[in-house]
Amino acid sequence: MFLGLDLTGHADDQRILLADVGTRLPRRTHPRAAEGKWAAGGPGYCAGMASTTAAVVLAGGASRRLGHPKQLVLYRDRPLLEHVVQSVLQWPVDRVVVVLGAGAEEILEQVDFGSAVVAINDDWEEGISSSLRVGLDVLARDPHADLAFVVLGDQPGIPLDVPQQLLDAAENSSRLAIVPVYRYERSNPVLFRRQLWERLMTLEGDHGAAELLRAHADWVEEVRVDHLPPRDIDTPSDVADLTAGGGRHGGATAASR
Repeated sequence: MFLGLDLTGHADDQRILLADVGTRLPRRTHPRAAEGKWAAGGPGYCAGMASTTAAVVLAGGASRRLGHPKQLVLYRDRPLLEHVVQSVLQWPVDRVVVVLGAGAEEILEQVDFGSAVVAINDDWEEGISSSLRVGLDVLARDPHADLAFVVLGDQPGIPLDVPQQLLDAAENSSRLAIVPVYRYERSNPVLFRRQLWERLMTLEGDHGAAELLRAHADWVEEVRVDHLPPRDIDTPSDVADLTAGGGRHGGATAASR
């Protein structure tokens, strides 16, 4: 249960969605977020509308190796997570869900999420798989959502042309996961078809989809992109490199964890 957060008077409370972990629908939701934007029959719903694309930003970890919330590391005078979210909002997507966990209240107070919906992962200590489960659980409530990018909240260096390249590949492939391959390795974002979401929601522990995709190579469409891979921020030296201008080159990925 997410405790200690008073949404009364919160300027952006219409975008806050408090979600349970699990394959069922979230029970605790903020009314204006859930009923307005997500529920069938609400203002954001239109019968017969075309399939949509969304993005899930995973930002629920405790930043143990760094020692303080990496989501709030200042990068170019803004919190790191804010950079990631604002970048993803520029992608060719219809909605963005950001999953928070550890330190959610502090992060909510300091990060501008724009038009993104925020979901709270009460069980963030279970690892990244629990945040993935929460994000996909939210998206699954929209019957028109068909594709979902999965993004790590500590990777601000994803080139803006990469998401469109993945979508273009998805139009010409029936495979369930579209994975970018930068100059020498797979990285983020990974684009998953809805048919795979339920399987992804069964993952456990601090592992993403890596083992699943390795075991089912026939599910994967690789897309070569001419960029260095984005790096994730885990340690003080990573922060130093980032602030010195090294937002790309190496790091863990949603597909490689």
